[in-house]
Parts: sequence; C-alpha cells; structure tokens
Amino acid sequence: MANFERIRDIVTAPFSQQILNERTAAGWQLVSLEWRRELPADEQPTGGAFNENIPYGLRIADDCSRLEVDPVEQQAMTLMMELLVQDFSYSAIVSDLNEKGFRTRSGQPWSRIAVFNMMPRLIEIGPRLFSSEEWESRRYKLNRMI
Repeated sequence: MANFERIRDIVTAPFSQQILNERTAAGWQLVSLEWRRELPADEQPTGGAFNENIPYGLRIADDCSRLEVDPVEQQAMTLMMELLVQDFSYSAIVSDLNEKGFRTRSGQPWSRIAVFNMMPRLIEIGPRLFSSEEWESRRYKLNRMI
C-alpha cells in the first residue's frame, strides 16, 4: 500500500493559479477544498455532516476519513458500565469517574445527569463491550471478589 503525505495550506490572500501550479509541479494532488463564509445575522447554518455530534467514545481519525476509538473516552465508558453492572448509584459512579480524572467531552467534571445521559450510548456499545477480552478479564476479577 502506498504511503501519502498531506499538508494543509492556510489561505491568507486570494487564491491564485500560481499556488496551484507550484504544488502540482512539486507532485502534489489537490484532494479537497474547504469554503467558509460569515453568515448574515438572520441566517442559520445549513445542515450537513459537520452538524452531527460524534458519539462519545469515538473521534475523527487523523486521516479525517473515518471515526476511530478514543481510548480515554472508551475507558470512561467501560468504567461506567462496570459500575452500573455492580449496581452502583449514579452518585457513586460520578464520584469514581471524577476521582480517576475522567472528564466529559467539554472538559467538565461528570455529574449524575451527564452519566444518565450516557445511558443510550452505553446501551449502544454494550454488546461490543461485553464481548471484548478486557471485559472478560474484568468479569473474572469481579467474580473472584464475590
């Protein structure tokens, strides 16, 4: 498989054909253009791919073509799931998450409402999480403690 290098030019002046010619002569291929404009006060942004929230536990990959697992958010969700399975209260889950340094995506400490709002996402990832090797080892440790 071929390896590719990517660069991003920040445009600070009107785009010129000269820039395009220089890059092409150096072996670069144009792969995308990004446009932006300031919206008038009475106009709302249009819907599109960038208006959707990225599910917690995932992030945009470096190549910007797919989503990949965010390891820290994945650890937070695994801990939430483990504590829920052990029948901990939302307050205890919040306390444990915050004590271990986990934060919400906005950088805030976890709250009971934030954990409650994670329930649909935990239900969504549950089948994949429960079948993982990490979960098997956690379950084995739990059974030894009982």
